[in-house]
Amino acid sequence: MLILAFDTATDVASSALLDDDEVLGERWSTPRTLLEDVDALLRQASARPTDVEALVVGTGPGSFTSTRIGLAAARGLALALGIDGAGVSTLAALAAGAEGALPVIDARRGEVFVPGVGAVAPEDVAASGRLCVGDGAVRYREVLETRGAVIPPDDDPRHRPRAALHARLATAFGPVDAIEPIYARAPDAEQWRP
Repeated sequence: MLILAFDTATDVASSALLDDDEVLGERWSTPRTLLEDVDALLRQASARPTDVEALVVGTGPGSFTSTRIGLAAARGLALALGIDGAGVSTLAALAAGAEGALPVIDARRGEVFVPGVGAVAPEDVAASGRLCVGDGAVRYREVLETRGAVIPPDDDPRHRPRAALHARLATAFGPVDAIEPIYARAPDAEQWRP
Protein backbone atom coordinates (compact mmCIF):
# COMPACT_ATOMS: atom_id res chain seq x y z
CA MET A 1 0.00 0.00 0.00
CA LEU A 2 1.41 3.41 -0.99
CA ILE A 3 1.01 5.73 2.02
CA LEU A 4 1.63 9.47 2.14
CA ALA A 5 2.29 10.73 5.67
CA PHE A 6 2.96 14.20 7.02
CA ASP A 7 3.01 16.22 10.22
CA THR A 8 2.96 20.01 10.37
CA ALA A 9 2.28 20.53 14.10
CA THR A 10 5.75 21.90 14.90
CA ASP A 11 7.99 24.44 13.18
CA VAL A 12 9.64 21.56 11.32
CA ALA A 13 7.19 19.81 9.01
CA SER A 14 7.87 16.21 8.07
CA SER A 15 6.55 14.28 5.10
CA ALA A 16 7.19 10.76 3.86
CA LEU A 17 6.09 8.34 1.18
CA LEU A 18 6.04 4.64 2.08
CA ASP A 19 5.31 1.53 0.07
CA ASP A 20 4.07 -0.82 2.77
CA ASP A 21 6.88 -0.48 5.33
CA GLU A 22 9.60 0.69 2.92
CA VAL A 23 10.38 4.41 3.09
CA LEU A 24 10.59 5.70 -0.49
CA GLY A 25 11.41 9.23 0.58
CA GLU A 26 11.29 11.59 3.55
CA ARG A 27 11.55 15.38 3.76
CA TRP A 28 11.70 18.09 6.41
CA SER A 29 10.85 21.73 5.81
CA THR A 30 8.21 24.15 7.08
CA PRO A 31 4.43 23.68 7.26
CA ARG A 32 3.89 26.26 4.51
CA THR A 33 5.81 24.18 1.95
CA LEU A 34 4.01 20.91 2.66
CA LEU A 35 2.42 20.52 -0.78
CA GLU A 36 5.75 21.24 -2.48
CA ASP A 37 7.30 18.48 -0.38
CA VAL A 38 4.50 16.06 -1.27
CA ASP A 39 5.03 16.80 -4.95
CA ALA A 40 8.79 16.26 -4.62
CA LEU A 41 8.28 12.93 -2.80
CA LEU A 42 5.94 11.68 -5.52
CA ARG A 43 8.34 12.73 -8.28
CA GLN A 44 11.27 11.14 -6.45
CA ALA A 45 9.36 7.83 -6.30
CA SER A 46 8.10 8.13 -9.90
CA ALA A 47 4.56 8.00 -8.53
CA ARG A 48 1.43 9.94 -9.40
CA PRO A 49 -0.96 11.37 -6.82
CA THR A 50 -3.54 8.78 -7.90
CA ASP A 51 -1.09 6.03 -6.85
CA VAL A 52 -1.43 7.07 -3.19
CA GLU A 53 -3.76 4.64 -1.41
CA ALA A 54 -3.93 6.17 2.08
CA LEU A 55 -2.88 9.24 4.10
CA VAL A 56 -1.54 9.58 7.62
CA VAL A 57 -1.53 13.01 9.23
CA GLY A 58 -0.05 14.28 12.48
CA THR A 59 -2.77 15.48 14.83
CA GLY A 60 -0.64 17.53 17.22
CA PRO A 61 -0.48 18.90 19.77
CA GLY A 62 1.59 21.77 18.50
CA SER A 63 1.01 25.08 16.79
CA PHE A 64 -2.73 25.61 16.25
CA THR A 65 -2.25 27.08 12.77
CA SER A 66 0.36 24.56 11.68
CA THR A 67 -1.76 21.64 12.86
CA ARG A 68 -4.71 23.05 10.87
CA ILE A 69 -2.51 23.30 7.76
CA GLY A 70 -1.77 19.57 7.94
CA LEU A 71 -5.37 18.57 8.57
CA ALA A 72 -6.70 20.82 5.81
CA ALA A 73 -4.15 19.45 3.34
CA ALA A 74 -5.02 15.87 4.34
CA ARG A 75 -8.75 16.51 3.91
CA GLY A 76 -8.26 18.17 0.53
CA LEU A 77 -5.98 15.42 -0.77
CA ALA A 78 -8.23 12.64 0.55
CA LEU A 79 -11.28 14.21 -1.07
CA ALA A 80 -9.52 14.73 -4.39
CA LEU A 81 -8.02 11.23 -4.44
CA GLY A 82 -10.96 9.38 -2.88
CA ILE A 83 -8.82 7.73 -0.18
CA ASP A 84 -8.97 7.13 3.57
CA GLY A 85 -6.56 8.23 6.23
CA ALA A 86 -5.51 8.00 9.84
CA GLY A 87 -4.38 10.48 12.45
CA VAL A 88 -1.36 9.95 14.71
CA SER A 89 -0.31 12.09 17.65
CA THR A 90 2.85 14.10 17.10
CA LEU A 91 3.91 13.18 20.65
CA ALA A 92 3.49 9.46 19.89
CA ALA A 93 5.60 9.73 16.73
CA LEU A 94 8.37 11.61 18.57
CA ALA A 95 8.36 8.96 21.30
CA ALA A 96 8.57 6.18 18.70
CA GLY A 97 11.72 7.77 17.27
CA ALA A 98 13.66 7.39 20.52
CA GLU A 99 12.83 4.35 22.63
CA GLY A 100 11.91 5.28 26.18
CA ALA A 101 12.06 9.02 25.44
CA LEU A 102 9.72 11.64 26.83
CA PRO A 103 8.54 13.80 23.89
CA VAL A 104 8.42 17.52 24.71
CA ILE A 105 6.87 19.93 22.19
CA ASP A 106 7.15 23.72 22.48
CA ALA A 107 3.64 24.98 23.28
CA ARG A 108 4.68 28.63 23.21
CA ARG A 109 3.47 30.94 26.04
CA GLY A 110 6.29 29.53 28.21
CA GLU A 111 4.78 26.03 28.19
CA VAL A 112 5.43 22.61 26.66
CA PHE A 113 3.19 19.74 25.58
CA VAL A 114 3.97 16.34 27.10
CA PRO A 115 1.96 13.10 26.96
CA GLY A 116 -1.00 12.77 29.27
CA VAL A 117 -0.72 16.22 30.79
CA GLY A 118 -1.34 18.75 28.03
CA ALA A 119 0.39 22.11 28.31
CA VAL A 120 2.58 22.66 31.37
CA ALA A 121 5.43 24.89 32.45
CA PRO A 122 8.81 23.29 31.63
CA GLU A 123 9.74 23.26 35.32
CA ASP A 124 6.68 21.06 35.99
CA VAL A 125 7.78 18.28 33.60
CA ALA A 126 8.67 15.03 35.39
CA ALA A 127 11.99 14.75 33.55
CA SER A 128 14.36 13.30 36.13
CA GLY A 129 16.52 10.65 34.49
CA ARG A 130 14.49 10.78 31.27
CA LEU A 131 15.71 11.24 27.72
CA CYS A 132 13.71 14.23 26.45
CA VAL A 133 13.28 14.88 22.71
CA GLY A 134 11.44 17.48 20.65
CA ASP A 135 11.60 21.19 20.01
CA GLY A 136 10.37 21.88 23.57
CA ALA A 137 13.30 19.91 24.98
CA VAL A 138 15.68 21.99 22.85
CA ARG A 139 14.07 25.33 23.75
CA TYR A 140 13.89 24.59 27.48
CA ARG A 141 17.09 22.56 27.70
CA GLU A 142 18.48 24.46 30.69
CA VAL A 143 15.30 24.13 32.76
CA LEU A 144 14.82 20.45 31.92
CA GLU A 145 18.47 19.54 32.52
CA THR A 146 18.38 21.15 35.96
CA ARG A 147 15.42 18.83 36.63
CA GLY A 148 17.55 15.80 35.67
CA ALA A 149 16.62 15.37 32.00
CA VAL A 150 19.03 14.03 29.40
CA ILE A 151 18.70 15.96 26.14
CA PRO A 152 20.52 15.12 22.91
CA PRO A 153 22.37 17.89 21.01
CA ASP A 154 20.11 20.43 19.28
CA ASP A 155 20.79 19.02 15.81
CA ASP A 156 19.97 15.42 16.79
CA PRO A 157 17.32 13.98 14.42
CA ARG A 158 15.35 12.60 17.38
CA HIS A 159 14.08 16.14 18.01
CA ARG A 160 12.14 16.17 14.71
CA PRO A 161 8.84 14.41 14.11
CA ARG A 162 9.27 11.72 11.43
CA ALA A 163 6.32 11.21 9.12
CA ALA A 164 7.59 7.69 8.36
CA LEU A 165 6.99 6.82 12.03
CA HIS A 166 3.50 8.30 11.82
CA ALA A 167 2.75 5.89 8.96
CA ARG A 168 4.08 2.93 10.94
CA LEU A 169 2.00 3.88 14.01
CA ALA A 170 -1.28 4.25 12.06
CA THR A 171 -3.68 1.45 12.88
CA ALA A 172 -7.16 2.28 11.65
CA PHE A 173 -7.90 4.04 8.36
CA GLY A 174 -11.19 5.78 7.70
CA PRO A 175 -12.67 9.05 6.45
CA VAL A 176 -10.09 11.81 6.80
CA ASP A 177 -12.73 14.38 7.75
CA ALA A 178 -13.32 12.36 10.95
CA ILE A 179 -9.70 12.86 12.12
CA GLU A 180 -9.65 15.26 15.05
CA PRO A 181 -6.72 17.48 16.03
CA ILE A 182 -5.20 17.37 19.52
CA TYR A 183 -5.00 20.96 20.66
CA ALA A 184 -4.45 20.34 24.41
CA ARG A 185 -5.57 23.91 25.15
CA ALA A 186 -7.64 26.72 23.63
CA PRO A 187 -6.08 28.67 20.72
CA ASP A 188 -4.33 31.97 21.46
CA ALA A 189 -7.27 33.92 19.94
CA GLU A 190 -9.62 32.55 22.64
CA GLN A 191 -7.87 34.50 25.38
CA TRP A 192 -8.84 37.76 23.67
CA ARG A 193 -12.47 36.81 23.02
CA PRO A 194 -14.91 38.88 25.13
